[in-house]
Amino acid sequence: MKVGFLQFYPKLFHEKRNLMRSKELLQDVDADLIVLPELATSGYIFANKKELEPYTAEARKGRIADFFRDLSASLDAGLVVGFAEKAQGIFYNSQMLVKPDGNIDLYRKTHLFFKEKFIFEPGDTGFQVFEFRGIKLGLMVCFDWIFPEACRTLALKGTQIICHSANLVLPFCQKAMITRSIENRVFTITSNRIGNEKNAGEEFGFTGMSQITDIKGNVLVSATKKEACVKVVEIEPAVAKDKNVTEFNDIFSDRKPDQYKF
Repeated sequence: MKVGFLQFYPKLFHEKRNLMRSKELLQDVDADLIVLPELATSGYIFANKKELEPYTAEARKGRIADFFRDLSASLDAGLVVGFAEKAQGIFYNSQMLVKPDGNIDLYRKTHLFFKEKFIFEPGDTGFQVFEFRGIKLGLMVCFDWIFPEACRTLALKGTQIICHSANLVLPFCQKAMITRSIENRVFTITSNRIGNEKNAGEEFGFTGMSQITDIKGNVLVSATKKEACVKVVEIEPAVAKDKNVTEFNDIFSDRKPDQYKF
């Protein structure tokens, strides 16, 4: 399977520009699966719910869903996209997995970072596994990375590739994802954004350095801190079914849940 990430600068309050920039960067890309950053359609720092609302959308119908359905079909590739979701008047920091046949799967960010807590609700989807072209995919958004339970839950459910849409600002997140790959023996695709953003008295500098890691923590391909790019690598997802660190150590069967109680 050819998998990749799109790293770019989603501009705050410029949805149309962000959509067109994504399409431009993905033009003629040959891949089965591409992961885009968190809140790739809207930018990140919103002052309040009122400021955010014009940039929210439903998950499976409307302008955002239709745009990525068309793009997915034209590329014949699955697209994992971070966006601001509105559902029954509630706002979620969400991810959609858009497939070329038009079907969309949804994940809502579980662990909200910093002042996201004031404008989004914690996700209620749980960590689910979705199938695409015979491969099991798990979705997670940005700060979910700091909770080992997120990746572990996905791995225990059979995930082979974790699709991680992010707006990373802390300096050690990418290295932590190497550990997540090793401890779960899964592939991870972290798609991070670039650039600085300032609004409502806050300013963040996003760290770029998107990457794809294999089940042993090797970084197969990565980006710099500042480049807008798409990078693709070919992997064999089936190897993620092998949980043996040695011939005598399976990372799942060796677990001792009864000893982890507190």
